[in-house]
Amino acid sequence: MVDLLLGLQWGDEGKGKIVDVLTKNYDIIARFQGGPNAGHTLIFDGNKHVLHTIPSGIFHDKALNIVGNGVVIDPVIFQKELEDLEKYNIDFKSKLFISRKAHIILPTHRLLDAASETAKGKAKIGSTLKGIGPTYMDKTGRNGIRIGDLELENWKDKYDALTKKHLKMLDFFEVDIQFDLKELENQFCKAVDILKQLTFIDSEAYLFNAMQADKTILAEGAQGSLLDIDFGTYPYVTSSNTTAAGACTGLGVAPSKIGKVFGIFKAYTTRVGSGPFPTELFDEDGKTMAKVGQEFGATTGRPRRCGWLDLVALKYTVQVNGVTQLNMMKGDVLSGFDTIKICTSYQYKGKEITHLPYNIEPENVSVNYTEFKGWQADLTKMDSADQLPKNLITYIDFIEKELQVPIKIVSVGPDRKQTIFR
Repeated sequence: MVDLLLGLQWGDEGKGKIVDVLTKNYDIIARFQGGPNAGHTLIFDGNKHVLHTIPSGIFHDKALNIVGNGVVIDPVIFQKELEDLEKYNIDFKSKLFISRKAHIILPTHRLLDAASETAKGKAKIGSTLKGIGPTYMDKTGRNGIRIGDLELENWKDKYDALTKKHLKMLDFFEVDIQFDLKELENQFCKAVDILKQLTFIDSEAYLFNAMQADKTILAEGAQGSLLDIDFGTYPYVTSSNTTAAGACTGLGVAPSKIGKVFGIFKAYTTRVGSGPFPTELFDEDGKTMAKVGQEFGATTGRPRRCGWLDLVALKYTVQVNGVTQLNMMKGDVLSGFDTIKICTSYQYKGKEITHLPYNIEPENVSVNYTEFKGWQADLTKMDSADQLPKNLITYIDFIEKELQVPIKIVSVGPDRKQTIFR
């Protein structure tokens, strides 16, 4: 069986930390979608690590790490990640495998991303400009270059043909994007040479054989469920399926082989970039959340928008993903608020509803809150569930009852040790 770990909001929920915490229970950690637009932050032994494409189990001695076919890979960023990990003496050849069916982000994919976003002006979606969207477009348009192509003698011919096509497309946008293609290609080719030193695998066959041998597997999602290309707040979404279904297509795993589904959510809500956000705060409470929670994107460094927990949206993503257990992150950030709110329903076009509607733009949706007494205690030093303040327990119990799924982990700080199991 394959267990899944997914974000249930607009990303940045703290998935990297929980994968790191859970890895000791698994033989294989596998990323199944997204690319270097992800930023999974791990903190342990006083060190902070941000991973973009490499699975979050890489620091554990025994775990194998697989980058699945659903992931898109930028060789240049991948090289940088490998270089950042060099001091840890990790044997990448034996611990990090890449699916031959994973697609490659070319330098011109990034240029197309930047041109497209610039051309949109005020209607921009808040892309990370990593070339993710254009790469997935080439994938579905059957033009893409895959990792397995690097093993073929004519891969550079394929590269040249696709780059030529991209350069013609850039003219269409009529925006001034400055670039030195020769320099970008030099970096790209050097990075490809390093990538080719790693182990490429037929990942669906590898995972099938691993399951036959009773290996334990954890599939690691990137971004969040509300950024899913189908089920997210379209068009302000990413270009892949971030929900549980994406693990099946992004790894080649049958739906009947999915076991536990760990859903990760923050005790409040954040969002990076553009798009509707019903519970967003523009007052001192929102500023406090951002400051205490250090809410800046791990990939872009952009400040995150903050708001109260949206239970309408959370219930939706729990249902879509078939979540079997919940992990609540950043409970410590809410310490110090006198009153804490949870959005329990929307006013949608004049009616009260408790499901996520097609459109949640502010002209259609306002929120109804249930209020809770806050807690003042510093949670960051606590290490067992019986130490948690009574008002936090009330908050957790309410969420569990509404979602009908148990909250098994409460994170009380960024370090892997600051994790309370219930």
